Amino acid sequence: MRIHVVSDVHGRADALAGAADGADVLICLGDLILFIDYQDHGQGIFADLFGQENADRFIALRTEKRFDEARAFSRRLWASLEGDAWPHIERAVDRQYADLFAAMPSPAYLTYGNVDVPRMWGRHLRDGHHVLDGETTEIGGLRFGFVGGGLRTEYRTPYELDDEAYAAKIEAVGEVDVLCTHIPPAVPDLLYDTVARRFERGSEAILDAIHRTQPKYVLFGHVHQPLASRARIGRTECVNVGHFRARGVPHVLTV
Repeated sequence: MRIHVVSDVHGRADALAGAADGADVLICLGDLILFIDYQDHGQGIFADLFGQENADRFIALRTEKRFDEARAFSRRLWASLEGDAWPHIERAVDRQYADLFAAMPSPAYLTYGNVDVPRMWGRHLRDGHHVLDGETTEIGGLRFGFVGGGLRTEYRTPYELDDEAYAAKIEAVGEVDVLCTHIPPAVPDLLYDTVARRFERGSEAILDAIHRTQPKYVLFGHVHQPLASRARIGRTECVNVGHFRARGVPHVLTV
């Protein structure tokens, strides 16, 4: 069986439509929407609402880890809009999800990324789209586990969880052949983004599960330009499946 795996789609509906070409099934590890683009500041919901100049400033503050200033700057911009901020965000997110799920091939197994809004997925799902989070399924005779979301950070993205809640989902999945998550295990080389020049948060719970259960593969995304895209821990091959927005090409897994 040939499985194509994508993560960090961030608005690439054009490439997503062909992501399963030649495959039996698609797996998507989340981060479908594009809120802000650290490579092209003129793209994403933030720039659409406030313009590239304001996106430049906001990204610069966050990159310099001046998070309090970034939040104050952001609050002033949101206050300039008519009404509360969330309706503006929700409309923009909903438009992106409509395009992305219309392009999403079927069959597909999906879990959420840290920038996704889980409650908004339901109305866009089509036949053959299977969403799993802290759950397992069989694909090609192997047991696959799926755990979505990320851990708490200064960036305060929509689907971040406390360490304990995240670990409980890993525990619920249990022993599997392939563990599919959005974030990596807590291995420094897998967490360092060479372009952003920072460590992203990885999961100690995933790392513990690898040591305890030794799945054949752990597949993830989240770190767009990792120092290392692969690492072997015992018999487990840990693989960053790639920044789909930039590459437009899925990772290929044959089982």
